Amino acid sequence: MPMTEQILTHAKLVLDDEVVAGSLVIRNGCIAELDTAPSRHPAAIDCNGDYLLPGLVELHTDNMEKYFQPRPRVAWPPRQAALAHDAQMAASGITTVFDAVAIGDVNKTSVRHLALEAMCRAIDHIVDAGLARVDHRLHLRCEVSQPETLTRFRELADLPRLGLVSLMDHAPGQRQFASLEAYRTYYQGKYGLSDSELEVFVERQLTNSARYSAEHRRLIAAECHARGLALASHDDATLEHVAESHEYGTRVAEFPTTQAAAEASHRAGMAVMMGAPNVVRGGSHSGNIAAATLVEQGVLDILSSDYYPAALLDAVFRIAGMEAGYALPQAVATATRLPAEAVGLSDRGRLAEGLRADLLRVRLCDDHPLVVRVWASGRQVH
Repeated sequence: MPMTEQILTHAKLVLDDEVVAGSLVIRNGCIAELDTAPSRHPAAIDCNGDYLLPGLVELHTDNMEKYFQPRPRVAWPPRQAALAHDAQMAASGITTVFDAVAIGDVNKTSVRHLALEAMCRAIDHIVDAGLARVDHRLHLRCEVSQPETLTRFRELADLPRLGLVSLMDHAPGQRQFASLEAYRTYYQGKYGLSDSELEVFVERQLTNSARYSAEHRRLIAAECHARGLALASHDDATLEHVAESHEYGTRVAEFPTTQAAAEASHRAGMAVMMGAPNVVRGGSHSGNIAAATLVEQGVLDILSSDYYPAALLDAVFRIAGMEAGYALPQAVATATRLPAEAVGLSDRGRLAEGLRADLLRVRLCDDHPLVVRVWASGRQVH
């Protein structure tokens, strides 16, 4: 058997529409063969009836930030931070990750603002040096209500790993913060502002939003299309938001906050993304629509781990176990095939001959999925 070939047998293969017992051959980093019969090759790896899934595809995670700033005012060396983040991705079964970095943060002392370029450079370094376990891409999150966002976007828009851009507006009275009272509670608690400081902060954000949001949204969307970059909306709440996103050619509707917005986005052909932590915790931590409700309506298309990488695989099996949930192949597709398709990656996300051998071996323990082994392009990374 060539050194570049591996055989996995006695596995439950999660295919597009069914789960079958069988074997899979990895050759030169790709899936070379699928068979419903067990392999008799003496060097075959016995999976002992575990599930074999495509590697997970993560479109939106700000997990990297916590490694660059593990505590307030504590900066971690960039390469070590990037490698620790990369290792957690692999251990969570995520073989393709769009690392989310944000421009236009309201707090100019935040890790998002101060470490933006360091995070991008560190990912480039570990990938170019052959140190990364998984495939890293960039997701640029654009806070359209901030004055510097368009300029910073243009500085970063031609980064070779950039593949997804999302348009956000976290200004008071908008989307996630339709309630001004909720906005005040959140930011006063987050930054420790006095009542008078908070009023100045709110007024500044309202002024910026009125001045910049619409123009930045329009111009950034146009420049994304010119570059062939996939575009995502963020926290759409109303039918008007959805119509605007559709007009701009949005492919992914990130975290719609209402059932009406989610259903309208799905009808318009946008892939509706919800947070896996929402599934695992049984609802939104901010009081928005529960992901489980969208599963029951059949309009949840993509899962994202968001802020907790291990939640992604857990959520897949949870929605497969819901009474009105998805069959396992459909549930798996929300974290593999569908996110890959949404950003134009046709070489991964499925167990099919000729595709990348990004694979995940999973064992159920008391209905909880445990990651046993992970392969990225045929190389075992966990």
